[in-house]
Amino acid sequence: MCLKNVQTTRYSWFASSGSDIEQTKMKHENLKMGILSHCILGFSLLILACAVFYLSKNEVPTSYENISSSSCNLFEGGWVFDNISLPFYEEQCSFMLGEFACETFGRKDLKYQNWRWQPHQCDLPRFNGTAFLEKIRGKKLVFVGDSLNRNQWTSMLCLIESSLGPLSPTTVVRNENMRSFHSIEYNATIGLYWSPFMVESNCDDPLIHRVKTRVIRLMGIDKHARHWNDADILVFNSYLWWADPMTIVWGTSFASSDAINKTVDGMSTRLYEMVLDIWSDWLEININRTKTKMFFMSPSPFHL
Repeated sequence: MCLKNVQTTRYSWFASSGSDIEQTKMKHENLKMGILSHCILGFSLLILACAVFYLSKNEVPTSYENISSSSCNLFEGGWVFDNISLPFYEEQCSFMLGEFACETFGRKDLKYQNWRWQPHQCDLPRFNGTAFLEKIRGKKLVFVGDSLNRNQWTSMLCLIESSLGPLSPTTVVRNENMRSFHSIEYNATIGLYWSPFMVESNCDDPLIHRVKTRVIRLMGIDKHARHWNDADILVFNSYLWWADPMTIVWGTSFASSDAINKTVDGMSTRLYEMVLDIWSDWLEININRTKTKMFFMSPSPFHL
């Protein structure tokens, strides 16, 4: 599927004045309450499945019928138990970190791997890793955010690895905050960029980011964003890290003489909104709307 002529959308909740701000605050407060009260099993997997369905919707599936993105709402459905076609991959996946291998660490109940999302009006085709790589041939997909998107990246690569033959040449390269998988056969790249706040912070090290006091530079988006502008598909997430106390720095750098520091206790929806405004403004100016497709992932209640 050609990804050209796809435009980005700037959502109304990036408001900055008047009644829009009040509505935005109310939405964020409702979001906070919703995280505590609505636990939806495997929500992040659903988003991944729907994104893959969007990218693959021009392909005619071999085992399912009645699939039409115009007549089927993929978000209306339920979770069904499937012990025939699932799980998609085993724990031997080379991209899976040890702490995520539940069976290795003694988990006995592994039936959670057999649940899949079933829309009411149609069926989602079984994920095909090679078909997906064909869809993104010559393109670059990048997950940007924290460990939630790291899990998405890992899951996608495990799905792809289970589909590729052992002789299919691939490379994995780490460059500062970016870790990239590249399929030489398909000339397709799937990257993970660690940036839990979107803007510059003292938590930016992909491996060492557990700090007692979090510090972010509010206007410091260019350090990270310059690594995103060549992507064809961008999947963002940022939320959980905002829940703890932090120090906000206004200035050209953390150590600049003009820097102004302010400590914030707990979740600040206004601060979160400000960073999303900065992030969306950067995208409006720097991302080619005819080339790049973007997704923003909402919080996962099971990732708290």
